[in-house]
Amino acid sequence: MGKKPKFYVVWKGRETGIFHSWDACEKQVKGFETARFKSYETENEAREAFSAGVPPFNKAAKSVKKSFDPAYQPIMNSISVDAACSGNPGVMEYQGVETSTGRLLFHQGPFPEGTVNIGEFLAIVHGLGYLKQRNIDIPIYTDSKTAMAWLKKKKANTKLEANHINADLMLMLGRAEDWLKRNSWNNPVLKWDTAVWGEIPADFGRK
Repeated sequence: MGKKPKFYVVWKGRETGIFHSWDACEKQVKGFETARFKSYETENEAREAFSAGVPPFNKAAKSVKKSFDPAYQPIMNSISVDAACSGNPGVMEYQGVETSTGRLLFHQGPFPEGTVNIGEFLAIVHGLGYLKQRNIDIPIYTDSKTAMAWLKKKKANTKLEANHINADLMLMLGRAEDWLKRNSWNNPVLKWDTAVWGEIPADFGRK
């Protein structure tokens, strides 16, 4: 059974309005620094939301219970990372981009057998190494709580078993864990608030 279609409201972007696919929405908001957008389950909800105008941050999503002031925005001088996987496990890739512009900074994959969590974890470590090599002290955004937990422990708690198909990826994973144990960094790794800010700029757009 296929996924139910979603309706995307763009209040601030290259073009505003209601879009019937993520691809159409992404073209309006990706790299647009002050973009404001949100997905809805039904077209009626989307039309009502668009007519009501851009919501204040404390009403941007029902799941957000805190009261946010207008200053609650991502730090644009940062990088964002994300991973995509066709199946889980499945073909996986990850990337990192400039948060403010969406400019691609690094990309790895596709790997024939991986998981989203492994990709998210590797993307963070790759980002830390990328910034450390260039002596840049800016934050990294991820939308993965699991990857952040693995980072804290400096260990990927994956259930994926090593085999001849994923050998290269598992080797990379081991090197990432070793890098974390041998290095320190000053870059904050922050949780991207998808409910308020929309999809992370590094998103692959496969929703």
